[in-house]
Amino acid sequence: MKISVHKIALFSLASIVILSMVYCGNNTAPNSKLQTLDPYLNHTDTAHYEGMSQCKLCHQNIYNTFINTGMGKSFEHASRQKSSAKFSEHTVIYDKYKDFYYHPFWDGDSLKIMEFRLKGKDTTYKHIEKVDYIVGSGQHTNSHIMNTNGYLHQMPMTYYTQKGEWDFPPGFENGSNTRFSRKIGLECMSCHNTLPGFVEGSENKFNAIPEGVSCERCHGPGSIHVQQRSTGSRIDTAKYIDYSIVNPGKLPIDLQFDVCQRCHLQGNAVLKKGKSFFDFRPGMKLSDNITTFLPRYKNADDQFIMASHADRLKQSKCFIKSFKPEMDSTSLRPYKNALTCVTCHNPHVSVKVTGKEVFNNACKNCHTETKHNGMCTEKEETRIKIQDNCVSCHMPKSGSIDIPHVTVHDHYIRKPMKKEEVQKVKEFIGLYAVNEKNPDKKTKAIAYIQQYDKFEANPAYLDSAKIYLSDKTVNDVKQNFETLIHLYFIKQDFSKVLNYVTQVGKDNLLKVVLVNKQWSNDNAWTLYRIGEAYYNSGNINDAYTFYKKADELSPYNPEFKNKLGASLMAQNKVSEAIPIFESILKEDSKFVAAINNLGYANLVSGNSTKAEELYNRALKLDPDYEPLLMNMAGFNIYKKNYKVAKDILNQLLKKNPKNEQANKVLEQLKGMKV
Repeated sequence: MKISVHKIALFSLASIVILSMVYCGNNTAPNSKLQTLDPYLNHTDTAHYEGMSQCKLCHQNIYNTFINTGMGKSFEHASRQKSSAKFSEHTVIYDKYKDFYYHPFWDGDSLKIMEFRLKGKDTTYKHIEKVDYIVGSGQHTNSHIMNTNGYLHQMPMTYYTQKGEWDFPPGFENGSNTRFSRKIGLECMSCHNTLPGFVEGSENKFNAIPEGVSCERCHGPGSIHVQQRSTGSRIDTAKYIDYSIVNPGKLPIDLQFDVCQRCHLQGNAVLKKGKSFFDFRPGMKLSDNITTFLPRYKNADDQFIMASHADRLKQSKCFIKSFKPEMDSTSLRPYKNALTCVTCHNPHVSVKVTGKEVFNNACKNCHTETKHNGMCTEKEETRIKIQDNCVSCHMPKSGSIDIPHVTVHDHYIRKPMKKEEVQKVKEFIGLYAVNEKNPDKKTKAIAYIQQYDKFEANPAYLDSAKIYLSDKTVNDVKQNFETLIHLYFIKQDFSKVLNYVTQVGKDNLLKVVLVNKQWSNDNAWTLYRIGEAYYNSGNINDAYTFYKKADELSPYNPEFKNKLGASLMAQNKVSEAIPIFESILKEDSKFVAAINNLGYANLVSGNSTKAEELYNRALKLDPDYEPLLMNMAGFNIYKKNYKVAKDILNQLLKKNPKNEQANKVLEQLKGMKV
């Protein structure tokens, strides 16, 4: 998401009335054993996921339609049947910033993407990767993922089905092309898959990858429900709520929205302390697990991000006025007449086969002749032209600000905006917590740091974060320690980082504070950042200690292990470093930084043949990796191949003229015989 902003404090919007959960009277099934604020049995630790194949045994008709929805088709192995894309030998996209061409093609039944460079008509570089998974139902896009021993990365080509064209994925444009290295972690996968097998201690490694969103994503784990039905237990769901499984249609309106908002509220998601993207289950309060922030602007009502349907709908007067406190809270569906996601969308049926009349009838149920003195005030000729389609005027199709080549209905229901309103200059107001009324200061600070880190590197976000983080006392530092470390690590203020470490105590951090393995790896990342601060301050011994602890907590993060090996190299412990680099490559054979470092370690050890082999292997994966090019230049200087070394350095400087080390070495080479 690329946005123009200036510094301003977080703002608050008028709150929407949210009614509390009520479980009483006729809502309780007979002989129910659990009478608490959370009566759903599948919220307990003993409940587990059964899989869609188990659900369809009793719900075959629902299964047959659901598998054709966007959710059902959200993630699959790459195949000709799954792909919505068009292929041609002339299909090529070009990155003018990094001088790479990309071409998708089928090799038998395998979909592949070729990255290459040209000099005139000659191909000077070529690299091919196999596509393992296709993300997206094809209604808007197909994006592509590669799998290297369970490590998932997004690939640099997306097919935009509405326009029928290939282009870069969102975030890869305008010089930000990460090629084949963008990590696909648990946050992404937990919405495109019901329950992927995420490897704890990693950022993007999975040992099980199911296909698509399944029934239990919206209904919760099904084991208790299956067990009860298989033993003959029955509940008359026309009269009672079945608490062995969640029916979102019978939830209070705020919790019903939370089921949809878990994935249809894309934004800046801040996990609550100790929580992961696995923890939310339908029927729970989303803000107990995740607070999602979105940027708010003045004079930008027409602009929105792709997956912001719930947020946009909640801004609509239609939503705000559609439910009232006097609604019958003892009903099984107390808000069935209010405007919610399921008013218009049957999640079991594809929107592609849902007729326009379904959506228009949702409008007409409220906007009747008697209530509104006529249903539509538009001119007769316009009504005839659009066939009285309410959606076309009040939920117009437009492009989102975060995904190119895509149009989607804006779910902010309102009168069509006037031209002069659309043309006003937008002004950034602040980050707004969409699903939580009053998040605490620390959560707000994390949101601003993540906005900088994940979406746009605007220093104003870091200034805003600091407003919410006190460090006046040692107790303040302890309370905000990990967030303060993250903030000043981004600022590259390593002395500040180490000052905080001194205040809390190095031994205390290593033995008491930063000792937990987590799905989020927060403790491990804090240890790593402290290690970086020590390393950049010249204290290699302490850097090693913190890198080692980070690696212990997150052993499947190759970045941590690579820095651990580098710190050993800096201490001239080459024989200890080599096995570490080798272990990284056993896990992820395409991790270029480790290949490069292993090459250098072999060169230092006197094995120049092995070093050259490794350098060439890394070069095939990333011809622009600057540490690799510097090492290759050094290798050729060692071999007295000064002309080759100069060519390599000039190649590097063509991409990055500000590389001081390359300029310095090139200057030294000028006096040497070629």
